Amino acid sequence: MAKRIIIDPVTRIEGHAKITIYFDDQDLVTDARFHVTEFRGFERFCEGRPFFEMAGLSARICGICPVSHLLASAKAGDRILAVAIPPAAVKLRRLMNLAQIIQSHALSFFHLSAPDLLLGWDADPARRNVFGLIEAHPELARGGIRLRQLGQEIIEALGGRKIHPAWAVPGGVRASLPVEARDRFLARLPEAHRVTRQAIDFFKGFLDAHAEETQVFGNFPSLFMGLVTKEGDWENYDGRLRFMDSAGQIVHEGDPTKFEKWIGETVEKDSYLKSPYYRPLGYPDGVYRVGPLARVNICRRMGVPQADQELAEFRQRVGGVANASFHFHHARLIEILACLEFLERLLPDPELQSDMLRADAGVNCLEGVGVSEAPRGTLFHHYHVDKHGLLQKVNLVIATGQNALAMNRTVAQIAKHYIKGPKIEEPILNRVEAGIRAFDPCLSCSTHAAGQMPLHIELRRVDGTLIDEVRRN
Repeated sequence: MAKRIIIDPVTRIEGHAKITIYFDDQDLVTDARFHVTEFRGFERFCEGRPFFEMAGLSARICGICPVSHLLASAKAGDRILAVAIPPAAVKLRRLMNLAQIIQSHALSFFHLSAPDLLLGWDADPARRNVFGLIEAHPELARGGIRLRQLGQEIIEALGGRKIHPAWAVPGGVRASLPVEARDRFLARLPEAHRVTRQAIDFFKGFLDAHAEETQVFGNFPSLFMGLVTKEGDWENYDGRLRFMDSAGQIVHEGDPTKFEKWIGETVEKDSYLKSPYYRPLGYPDGVYRVGPLARVNICRRMGVPQADQELAEFRQRVGGVANASFHFHHARLIEILACLEFLERLLPDPELQSDMLRADAGVNCLEGVGVSEAPRGTLFHHYHVDKHGLLQKVNLVIATGQNALAMNRTVAQIAKHYIKGPKIEEPILNRVEAGIRAFDPCLSCSTHAAGQMPLHIELRRVDGTLIDEVRRN
């Protein structure tokens, strides 16, 4: 009889999920699966609403990365209006996205993953959390909090609130950056650099002492996908869509608004997560990864000096392309450093105080695609509207979903390596969970339906007697 272990819930991630580990009769792991157990369905209940509402509405999809949805939605709206937004609005949107990446990456590294990295996989679970981290490493923990705070305060200064800002709109943005806020953020950057440098130096030392994790935490060939500039450099807001293989060869590059030619979507029976794949290779062979690891793999360079230096060392360490998912952590820190350097360049720009922020127009196209880089990877918003601008169809292709196939491979690889025999200690299960935490999944964002949802309804009397039931598989 087949045996299994269920880890429920998976801890220190955003959202609700579980992992099932399957065993054969010799108590050897045969497979492991990552199941997303929550469902929200934003795509369907947005139908019929005016597309002008979508930017502010879709920001409510998630409290961790609302800016990502805000910007991708506004960009889809730009295309429905068929306008080029003012240059100041582009810069301001870029500014907010840089802040979003900083605050989200800081949360992932310092609060969710650092308890494993600094306290140890085998630490007492009651202590292996952010509170234990604060007790054992107060300076680094405080620095992580301050780093995240910087990103959130930039978002608040632009959008009026740290979470769910309704600031970017089809055609541009609602407000510019106050001078006082600009000066305050510039003064905070030296501290942010010190914290990031401290974290990078720590993690490189950690890698030197933990070579095993880099070999078994999701170390397999796959495609990598993300946006790059026309020159092939790191990009976070616009650019061209690039797929690269595990040997570093570019297999496709083109217009990101044509993504459906290259990305297919399917669903697996044990999760509410959609599982996109690279169409030319089909499902499931077309597995690809997105997010910080993919972005640092596919780009020619970061485009700023300190991050470029770190990227060069990163590639020297991994031998070119990093295929192990454990390196998501390192890539996240390199991206924080790059964002801080781009903030240093962008914040002094006087155009951030411009009052030319929005292009006005009506419905000029009945379809629009908005693409931007979220902290967890490339995000697509695809809308169809009628001539009145009412949404007829909404499709959201979320970064966490695009990593779904890779996350399943990762937990299976970790479980097969570490679990030997029927007796399994908690630290071993924590390593399996940590494989998921490396991806920093955002499950509230990513749970959307493809086709009909399974349904089971029971009608019972007060005493519990079953009267009737209906099933839809």
